[in-house]
Amino acid sequence: MERRDFIKTTGMATLALALPKEKKISKVTGDRPLHKKSLKYGMIKEDLNLLDKFKLVRDLGFDGIELDSPDQLDDREVLAARDATGIELPGLVNSLHWKNPLSHPDPMVRKLCSDSIIESLERCKHLGGTSVLVVPAVVNEDVSYDQAWERSTAELEKLVPFAEKTGIDIAIENVWNNFLLSPLEAAQYVDQFKSERIGWYFDVGNVVRYGWPDQWIRILGSRIKKIDIKDYSRKKQQEEGIWQGFKVLLGDGDANYASVNEALAEVGYSAGWGSAEVPGGDRRRLQEISDSMDRLYAM
Repeated sequence: MERRDFIKTTGMATLALALPKEKKISKVTGDRPLHKKSLKYGMIKEDLNLLDKFKLVRDLGFDGIELDSPDQLDDREVLAARDATGIELPGLVNSLHWKNPLSHPDPMVRKLCSDSIIESLERCKHLGGTSVLVVPAVVNEDVSYDQAWERSTAELEKLVPFAEKTGIDIAIENVWNNFLLSPLEAAQYVDQFKSERIGWYFDVGNVVRYGWPDQWIRILGSRIKKIDIKDYSRKKQQEEGIWQGFKVLLGDGDANYASVNEALAEVGYSAGWGSAEVPGGDRRRLQEISDSMDRLYAM
C-alpha cells in the first residue's frame, strides 16, 4: 500500500468511527462488570512449587492466573494445579512479541512471533483459557508507523484462521510501543480483520499518560476482551519522569476506576476478568494487590 493511500484510507475510516456504536446492556446479571481477579504468574515471588503457588493465590482471593507463552512450565502440572485448586487460567500472554515483533523488517523474525502465537492459541485452548495477549507492533527509528501497521496487519490476517479454529481470542494490548495511540485508531485496527476473534486487551493504566480510560472504553466497546489492572499518576509523571508515574498503589493514581466501571457496564463488558499487571512480591504484597482490586471493583 502506498503511503498516501494508507493515509487516505485511515482518515476515511476514522471519520466513520466518529459515529458512536450502539451501546449494549451488561450481560453480567447481578454483578459488576469487573468481578473476577487474576494476576500474572511472574508476579508470584514466593519460593514455592507450582501447586503451592496456585494454592497461595487462591487463598489470597484471586480467581485466576495468566501464564506467559511460551514458558518453561509443564502443562500437565499446570492442569493438575488448576484442577486441585479451582484457580482458572483465563488467558496467556505471548512472550515473543517484544523481542520478535510482528512489525520487524525481517520476515523470518516476524514468522517466529507468528508461530509462537499459533502455539499460544492452541495451548490456551488446552488449558481452558479464552485469550492470548499480543502486542501487535513496535514503532521505532527503524520501523515507521505505516510499516508497523502494514506488516502487523498482514501477519495477523494469517493468524485469524487459527484463532477462528481454536475459538481463542487474539487480544491486542495497548502498551508504550508508539503504536495505536488513540481509541479511534485502535478500533479501526481491530475492525479491519472482520473477525470476532480479534479484539482488545485494554490496559487501564497505560492510557492515563495521554488519555482517559473511560473514553477509550466507550469507543472500543465490545471489542474489549480482557482488562489489565494498574494505575498511573500524572503528578509523578510531571515531577519525577514518565516511568515514575507507574510507581503508585492501585487506586492512588489518576485511572479513576469509578468511571472505568461505569463505562465497562455501559458497553456490556461481560468477561468479568481484570488481571493485575503491577510489581508482585511475597504473600503480603499479593494480599495488598488483591484487597486493592476489591476496592477498585466496588467503586
